[in-house]
Amino acid sequence: MTVSNTSSSTATNGTNSTVTGQSSSIANNFDQFLTLLTTQLKNQSPLDPLDTNQFTAQLVQFAGVEQQLKTNETLSTLLSLNSAQMATSAVGFIGSTITADGATTKLTEGAAEWKINVPRGGAATITIKDANGSIVRTATTSLVAGDQSYKWDGKTSTGAAAPEGAYTITVDAVDSTGQAMTAKTLISGVVDGVDFSGSVPGLKIGGITVPISNIKSVVRT
Repeated sequence: MTVSNTSSSTATNGTNSTVTGQSSSIANNFDQFLTLLTTQLKNQSPLDPLDTNQFTAQLVQFAGVEQQLKTNETLSTLLSLNSAQMATSAVGFIGSTITADGATTKLTEGAAEWKINVPRGGAATITIKDANGSIVRTATTSLVAGDQSYKWDGKTSTGAAAPEGAYTITVDAVDSTGQAMTAKTLISGVVDGVDFSGSVPGLKIGGITVPISNIKSVVRT
């Protein structure tokens, strides 16, 4: 299980440093602007006074930039808190059985299983590929409307036993009239780890990483 989020932490720190530096810079410039403005007001010619509309517009611009920087600081803080909360939630899935959108699952002890959902009854050509994208098995099966399972016995098209590992399924489905229809595939398994290396935590199921956003259901075991 990957539990380190060094890259994410570094990015966050870098962002905060940049925002802080910009905030300090604009504050210094704003102080200098006020000093120059005050000096100019003290020494302006009564016959040629400073245009009030001009320096008012400049004050508004400085205030707007400063407000934007404050907003950026707040957003950075909220993003950090959201990342921490998401990480905590992801760890809580360990030990649970999840069902999620996906087409890749692991062949273990000569068995692999996918869930398929179609809007209407019909038939489908099932293609199973290994991690290298090579086709290891092609088969046909009948389908009913709704959810169903497709189990693979781990045998290739030649009858040989496929090695354990990750395999991806493709479903080309048609209904009873021969019209093509979309088939959704899902995978399920027990979460045994969490991967924080990406922007979204990934739940690990026997070596297969599933984005937490793909989860459809969770069952505590």
